[in-house]
Amino acid sequence: MHIHILGICGTFMGSLALLAKELGYQVTGSDTHVYPPMSTQLAEQGIIVEEGYLPDHLIPAPDLVVIGNAMSRGNPAVEYVLASGLPYISGPAWLAQHLLKDRWVLAVSGTHGKTTTSSMLAWILECAGMSPGFLIGGVPKNFGYSARLGDTSFFVVEADEYDSAFFDKRSKFVHYQPRTLIINNLEYDHADIFPDLAAIQTQFHHLIRTVPSNGLIIYPEGERAIDQVIEKGCWTPTQTLGMTEGVTGNWQAQLVKPDASCFKVLLDGKQVGSVSWSLTGKHNMANGLAAIAAARHVGVLPEVASEALSQFEGIKRRLELIAEVNGVQLYDDFAHHPTAIATTLEGLRASVGEEKIIAVIEPRSNTMKMGVHKEQLVQSTQTADLVYWYQPPDMDWLNGMVDKANGHGVCCDQVADIIKQVKAQVQPGSHVVIMSNGGFQGIHQQMAKALAE
Repeated sequence: MHIHILGICGTFMGSLALLAKELGYQVTGSDTHVYPPMSTQLAEQGIIVEEGYLPDHLIPAPDLVVIGNAMSRGNPAVEYVLASGLPYISGPAWLAQHLLKDRWVLAVSGTHGKTTTSSMLAWILECAGMSPGFLIGGVPKNFGYSARLGDTSFFVVEADEYDSAFFDKRSKFVHYQPRTLIINNLEYDHADIFPDLAAIQTQFHHLIRTVPSNGLIIYPEGERAIDQVIEKGCWTPTQTLGMTEGVTGNWQAQLVKPDASCFKVLLDGKQVGSVSWSLTGKHNMANGLAAIAAARHVGVLPEVASEALSQFEGIKRRLELIAEVNGVQLYDDFAHHPTAIATTLEGLRASVGEEKIIAVIEPRSNTMKMGVHKEQLVQSTQTADLVYWYQPPDMDWLNGMVDKANGHGVCCDQVADIIKQVKAQVQPGSHVVIMSNGGFQGIHQQMAKALAE
């Protein structure tokens, strides 16, 4: 069977392509602006990716077209699919029908930390000998790929609240019917499709309605936005995570080191594990605690899960150290929201102390470009010593926002200018964090080369 995927290089659709290929399908796809790590994964698997969305890519006709949620009416390939009567489906629906039926699905949802927590959970199950399948919107370094079928009934999926397709505006995660569900956190995001937080909460409640009564829902204690969703109705046992100062919970994490590189794991007040790992930041500690709790639901002892996390290497593009040049450390981070920027920089600050941190940020997500969180963006970078913002032509509000930072930030409309200014500011011991959820015009490689000269 031949399937063609429109938008194949997105983190979800690219992972879907890997699974389809592993199932024995002939897989091709179309996309634009292709960049690693997804482009690399697809090439390694021999999956042909056509540039652009030409109807010619669909000749001869595939048996099925899987349409990504970035596609809309007016797209030439979409119009050809509809006019030609080709069978089509959304990515989440295909995953549910072809892979998730009769499997124990462990879903990780929330505004932040989905990729990291999913990766942690999959690695814990792997270390416990459970050989899980998984689909993750990033590349866990322990595995080296973002998706696989697995050898058992367990399947870990990153459960995104973004819509499924232009013809199915429900959130992706309502298709998955998880038995174990993590809700990491809940904030307003995806302003291009959700008018307010309440609309997102409605989708999360639809998700909760799909979890069976013999399942488990795990979420942080005392987070009002999630509490409001639970109060709408919950028919499944729950366990809570006590991550906020003064807040208890079934599960708790206690810092051993201030940068969260070592912490104790407690269940109902008793220590059941200890994690010592290469990651830093309280946000990663919270992610790890959630993964340990979910793994216990499928029979993994917290002590075993904690030991697995001590071997966890992180995810590509999540504060990933990509180069060390003349004493300067260069990181790549997939930033898409003020909270994600703030927690990443705070974690790095806790780790490096007074050493210089320079953040280079491309506001690329739809929510950021719309200026929904522009006031929070100013505050999110306060942990850095200096911030360089890329100024796209359609974000005229950015200069005014940066001016409020009182010299803390600089706007540039050319990548070359950013590189030049960063190079003038760094010294041995500096940390440069490039933050974008896209390719950022290849700035990572250009910056490394410039620092080496």
